[in-house]
Amino acid sequence: MKALRSLLFYTGYLMAILVSAVTLVPLAFFLPLNARFRVLNLYNHFIVVWFSLCCGVRYRVEGRDHIPDAPCVLLSNHQSEWETLFLQTIKSPMCTVLKQELLKIPVFGWALRMLSPIPLDRSKPSRALRMVLSEGAARLASGLSVLLFPEGTRVPPGERRRFNKSGIHMACRAGVPILPVAHNAGEHWPSKSFIKTPGQINVVIGEPIATKDRRPDEVAREVEQWIEEQLSRISSVPRPAVEEASASAL
Repeated sequence: MKALRSLLFYTGYLMAILVSAVTLVPLAFFLPLNARFRVLNLYNHFIVVWFSLCCGVRYRVEGRDHIPDAPCVLLSNHQSEWETLFLQTIKSPMCTVLKQELLKIPVFGWALRMLSPIPLDRSKPSRALRMVLSEGAARLASGLSVLLFPEGTRVPPGERRRFNKSGIHMACRAGVPILPVAHNAGEHWPSKSFIKTPGQINVVIGEPIATKDRRPDEVAREVEQWIEEQLSRISSVPRPAVEEASASAL
C-alpha cells in the first residue's frame, strides 16, 4: 500500500512540474517579485497538500505566531525535500541559499532563478561564504527574508551534523533576527527512498532570536541548542549524544 501511495504521489508530482512549466513559470516571468513569489508558491502549496493526501501524512505546526513581519534569516534542520517546499509557504517573500547545480535543472531551475536565490559553489568554500554574506545582506536590505539549512546537506533522522555559521554571520551583520525551525520530515519523506511513510510531521517555529550587538558564536550556540532540543522532543527516531556528533564532525 505504501508503494502504491508513493507511486500515486510521484505521478502527481511530475504532472505538477509539467503544468507549472506551461502556466506558472511563464506567468511569473512578467510579474514583479512579490507577485512572482505568490504565483510560484502555488506549486509548493500543491505538493505539500498532495503529499499529505496521497501518503497519509499529516503535519502539525507549532509557533506560527512567532513569524515576524519584517525580514529575518530562517534557519532549519534539513532532512528531506518536504521542508524545502513547506518553508517557502510560511513567509513570503523569501529567497533560499542553495547549490548552484539546482539552477541547471529544467523548469525547476528556471523557477528558482526568478525567486532571487543565493547560489553557491560548494567546491569553493571561501568564495561561497563571501557570496552568502554579500548577497544575503542585499536580499535582507531589499525586504526579502533568507532561508538557509546550516547543516549544508540532508541529514537522516537520528544523525547530527555540525552547523555552518554563514547564516548566523549574515544575520548578525545585518542586525536582523533569526527564526529557528525544527521538524522531523525525514521520518516520512526519506531523502533516499521512493517509499513515503504515513504519520505526522511535526514542525516547531521558535521565537525570533535577536542578533544585534551579539557575537556570532554566542548566537550559533543558542540556535543549534534550540533546534536540537526540539528535535529530541518531536522525533520518533532517537537523537545521538551531542559528544558523539561533535566528535564525528571533526
